[in-house]
Amino acid sequence: MMMISEAMEDEEKWLAEAIAGIQHNAFYMHRALDANNLREALKYSAQLLSELRTSRLSPHKYYELYMRAFDELRKLEMFFKEEDRHGCSVMDLYELVQHAGNILPRLYLLCTVGSVYIKSKEAPAKDVLKDLVEMCRGVQHPIRGLFLRSYLAQISRDKLPDIGSEYEGDGDTVMDAVEFVLQNFSEMNKLWVRMEHHQGPARVRDKMEKERNELRDLVGKNLHVLSQIEGIDLDLYKETVLPRILEQVVNCKDELAQYYLMDCLIQVFPDEYHLQTLETLLGACPQLQPTVDIKTVLSQLMERLSSYAASSPEVLPEFLQVEAFAKLSNAIGKVIESQGDMPIVGAITLYVSLLTFTLRVHPDRLDYVDQVLGSCVKKLSNKPKLEDSRATKQVVALLSAPLEKYSDIVTSLTLSNYPRVMDHLDNGTNKIMAMVIIQSIMTNQACVSSADKVEVLFELIKGLIKDLEGDSEDELDEEDFNEEQNSVARVIHVLYNDDPEEMLKIICTVRKHIMTGGPKRLPFTIPPLVFSALRLVRRLQNQEGDVAGEDDPATPKKIFQILNQTIEALSYVPAPELALRLYLQCAEAANDCDLEPIAYEFFTQAFVIYEEEIADSKAQVTAIHLIIGTLQRSNVFGVENRDTLTHKATGYSAKLLKKPDQCRAVYACSHLFWVDDQDGIKDGERVLLCLKRALRIANAAQQMANVARGSSGPVTLFVEILNKYLYYFEKGNPQITSAAIQGLIELIKTEMQSDTATPDQTSDAFFACTLRYIQFQKQKGGAMGEKFDTITV
Repeated sequence: MMMISEAMEDEEKWLAEAIAGIQHNAFYMHRALDANNLREALKYSAQLLSELRTSRLSPHKYYELYMRAFDELRKLEMFFKEEDRHGCSVMDLYELVQHAGNILPRLYLLCTVGSVYIKSKEAPAKDVLKDLVEMCRGVQHPIRGLFLRSYLAQISRDKLPDIGSEYEGDGDTVMDAVEFVLQNFSEMNKLWVRMEHHQGPARVRDKMEKERNELRDLVGKNLHVLSQIEGIDLDLYKETVLPRILEQVVNCKDELAQYYLMDCLIQVFPDEYHLQTLETLLGACPQLQPTVDIKTVLSQLMERLSSYAASSPEVLPEFLQVEAFAKLSNAIGKVIESQGDMPIVGAITLYVSLLTFTLRVHPDRLDYVDQVLGSCVKKLSNKPKLEDSRATKQVVALLSAPLEKYSDIVTSLTLSNYPRVMDHLDNGTNKIMAMVIIQSIMTNQACVSSADKVEVLFELIKGLIKDLEGDSEDELDEEDFNEEQNSVARVIHVLYNDDPEEMLKIICTVRKHIMTGGPKRLPFTIPPLVFSALRLVRRLQNQEGDVAGEDDPATPKKIFQILNQTIEALSYVPAPELALRLYLQCAEAANDCDLEPIAYEFFTQAFVIYEEEIADSKAQVTAIHLIIGTLQRSNVFGVENRDTLTHKATGYSAKLLKKPDQCRAVYACSHLFWVDDQDGIKDGERVLLCLKRALRIANAAQQMANVARGSSGPVTLFVEILNKYLYYFEKGNPQITSAAIQGLIELIKTEMQSDTATPDQTSDAFFACTLRYIQFQKQKGGAMGEKFDTITV
């Protein structure tokens, strides 16, 4: 560190000394210019330029010095232009400056006068430029030579004998301009590359590499100047310019120079030229040094061509004409083959760029897209699973590109190599990619409408559907797992086909896949499958005429058989409450299809689950109310089957653990005997039996509260039963009389006024609202008013 800081201090000192030398000589040069003294001006300008002969400065510091000298040369050039001030013709001046003692000042002065010489048009521009570019060979020190030639390029860029230029002469002048720039470029590149050959410690070599990098733009500017020459048409570029540049790039055999110049070449010349010379340009790639980052160069080339294709539809035929895809694909294959030690991430990055190019230029050519994926599979075939995270990221980018391009997932499902690429991802990334696929389906509202496509889709997202080899349960975060499974469920909902037969095939395909998911996944994936199948049942049910013939592959009966087997799988989870709900959904659908035996079977399964698997008291309450609600809506059953089911429901209601739960379930059962439809059952006696039984249970609950707590508790249950009485009274149940309602009102009032009653605002408000409702009905008048008149509140 000491040595480096000392070297930096020394360099600053040398720079300060050199700048002081320039300033000193510039002072005398200005004095000579003011006095129109040509001889003195040349003397001090030569001494000033001698400061540029130093070898002690780094490129960065040398540039500072060069810019000081450059500013002074601008002033000198202005003096040279005004012949009346110095009294010397430009031709004589051109001869005169060549007498300067040292070669470097001599050449800087020669270039400065040369600029004036060309402007005077006393000699053809091509002759002066040719002379200057040849003369500059006299300086072979890399840094000094580069800056000298950079100065030559700078002063000549607006004086090239180009088409339409004021310096255009007779004959093939554009060729002369091209020749001059190419020669200067070639010499500068040789000087730049020569800086590389420096032996010594690694630290010194790194410093030299950094310094070389700082000088690259000096060389690159020549290519920029070339690209600005109007006279370079496609033919001249193809026949002369490109081959000469590539010859220089390949022959210099320097990693930094090759990468930079290829990049520069791609950036500065028009895209149209690259397209028409693609074979030549790509042919140079395998000839570059193995260490050159060719993947970035090719990626940039493909990016440029993609943007060119997107700029106008009219250019697309050109891509087909020159077979751009085939040439790029072939070149990438050769590069990967020639660079055997290229990391896998490099190869995949190239395929990502090629795929991006293909999707933008030839979106209709799915065979091209699949070919790129196939090449990637071939490259990955030696590696069972990717372990490099950067390579994995690139594979995800490769697989995501078609999804982003084709908003319809079905297009991507037709690519045979797509799943083969996915197989090379590790399990974690496989799941991420599966989520990306699902996200694409949901975002674009894509419809996967055939069993074959569903098969391919579920093969792609298998990482979410079942445990993959090597999966560890401990690694899985529960929230992430739930999100994944909910995503699969969403996909199942969007699978659809208008043809019932094909839809049934889709359902069977989904069932085959999700049944391998294991107990943790089934509670997420079975419900959407069941509802998808029930949706198909409803469609078949709504068809005119007979629901379906026996030979028809898609009939409600067959679907219900599949559903029965599917829901049964939940018993292995176990998920009894979910299974019960699904059985009841199926029972309701079977009822609507007028399939009594199937509906009865589903109710039986629900009761079996209730009896054998639901032990929690709260879950039992929820389950019995679900059963009662579903049974109440069912109208398919004959007397015998209905009696059996209602008997079971009322029996289980009365056996619930808590008295209030018993009471509520029993009065809910009253609805099983009074269905307010035209053809609905209306058994008033059994309704009254249920309500009386509920009342007895409510009384028992009050007494138990009295014994246990010393207070009877709220009268909420009695008010709830009163509301049921009022409901059936309104509906015209002859067994429900106004006397019974009156008696119940009195009972509630008595209970509320009892010494042991617990004050409860909610119960009091509920009762008050009920009494207000009775009052409202009385005031309504008409038949209903007359009915309610007999009740006193």
